[in-house]
Amino acid sequence: MSKRSLNCLFGCLAANSRYCRNYSYKAVRRPDAAILSRKLTAPQVESKPDELQAPNDLTKHLRAKILATGPITVAEYMREVLTNPLSGYYMNRDVFGREGDFITSPEICQIFGELVAVWIVSEWRKLGSPTPFQVVELGPGRGTLARDVLKVLTQFKLAGQFSMHMVEISPYLSKVQAQRLCFSSEIVNDENSSHYLTGKTATGTKVFWHKRLEDVPNAFSIILAHEFFDALPVHKLQRDDKYWKEVLIDVNENNGNDFDNKQQFRYVIPKSQTPVSHLFTSITGETRDCLEYSLDTDRIINIIANRFESDGGIALIMDYGHFGEKGDTFRAFKNHQLHEPLLAPGTADLTADVDFRQIKRVAEENGKVLCFGPVEQGSFLQKMEGEARLEKLLSNTLPENRDAIKSGYKMLTDPEQMGRRFKFFSIFPAVLKEHLKKFPISGFY
Repeated sequence: MSKRSLNCLFGCLAANSRYCRNYSYKAVRRPDAAILSRKLTAPQVESKPDELQAPNDLTKHLRAKILATGPITVAEYMREVLTNPLSGYYMNRDVFGREGDFITSPEICQIFGELVAVWIVSEWRKLGSPTPFQVVELGPGRGTLARDVLKVLTQFKLAGQFSMHMVEISPYLSKVQAQRLCFSSEIVNDENSSHYLTGKTATGTKVFWHKRLEDVPNAFSIILAHEFFDALPVHKLQRDDKYWKEVLIDVNENNGNDFDNKQQFRYVIPKSQTPVSHLFTSITGETRDCLEYSLDTDRIINIIANRFESDGGIALIMDYGHFGEKGDTFRAFKNHQLHEPLLAPGTADLTADVDFRQIKRVAEENGKVLCFGPVEQGSFLQKMEGEARLEKLLSNTLPENRDAIKSGYKMLTDPEQMGRRFKFFSIFPAVLKEHLKKFPISGFY
C-alpha cells in the first residue's frame, strides 16, 4: 500500500476528534512505557534456588508423575506447566502487563494494534474485499490486540461484514477478553457446540470463543497470532553422532525427599531414541547440534494451509524467533526477569523462540500456501507508515499523553528494544502467487 493510501486511512481514523480523544493512550490504560523500557533493557537476573518457597501442587504432581512413569519430554512439561486445568500458568490469572511477568506489544502502545488493523484492511481490499470474513486470533491474551483491531475495522464501517473468533483455552482469560470486547456475552452449555462462549460488541459484531483452531468455522479467515507460537510445547533434541536424541526432564534425585528450596527437576538424555527423536527429520544441511521442535506448531500450520487452500484467507504471525540459526532458547520469565524453567513450575511463563524456517518448511511443503518473512517488527511498523500514524495521534491527543505515546512507539521500533527482537511473518494461499507479484504485501516490501 502506498504512503498516500496509508495516510488516507490514518486520516479516516483521525477525522473525528471525539473518537481520537476516546482512543488516546490514557483511555486504553496501557502501562508506562518508560518504566517497562528500563525493565526490558536492564540486565536480567535469574532466580536463585534459595529464593524459592516450598514446592506448589504442580511440582508435587509432576514429581509423582515422573516417579511413576519415568522422565517426561520438555513438551509434556511445558504443556502441564502452562495449561494444567488446576494449576497451569495461563489458566486462572492475568499474567500480562507491568504487574504480571511480561509485557506484549499491543499493551505498550495502541499504534501496534492500529497498524495491524490497517494491514488487514489493506490486504483484504487487495484481494477483492471478500465478505463475509472472519478475524481469528490465536491466544488473544487480554484481548488488547483484538480490541484495537475491532475499533479500527469498525471505523471503516466493516462491523457488519465480519465476525471475530478467539481461540483460547484459559477460562480466566476468555472472561477478561469478553469484558474487553463485548457489550454482552453468555456461556454456551451445549456440548455439541463448536464454541463455549459467545458475545456481541457494542457495534453488533459477533464474537465466539473456541478451544481449538479446528473448531473455528470454515470460511475466509484473517488469522492473527501474536506471541502464540512461542508458548507452544517444544521437544528439545540433541545430536548424538548421526542420530538425534531427546532431552528429557527427570526428578533431581540428589534432593531426596527434601522439597524445601530445592530444584526438584533436572535434564537427562536417554540412551535410546524416543519416538519424536526417531521420527524427526532435520532440514538438509542442518548444522545445529541442538534444536527445539514443536509438533503442535506443525499441526496448526498444516491446518492453516489446508483452510487457506479450500476457503481462502491470510495469516499474520507476530513473535520473537529465528530462521533456523538458534538452538537452545527454552527459558522462563517471572516478574519481567529470566527465571530457571525447572524451578517452581507454574509460577513463571515458559517460552521458546519460534523457528520460522520450520514453519515455512511445513507450510509450503505441499504447495498450498506461500510464506513471506520474517521481517523485523521495527521494519514492519515503519513500512506501514507508523511515524505518520504517530504524528496524527499526537496531534489529536491530550498533551499529558504525548510523551507516553512517543516512548511506547519508540520501544516497539527501537532495534535495541523490541524493534529487532520481534518478527512478522505472513502466509497467503499459493493461488495468489501472480497476484502478489503485482500487489506486494504491505509491511514486507
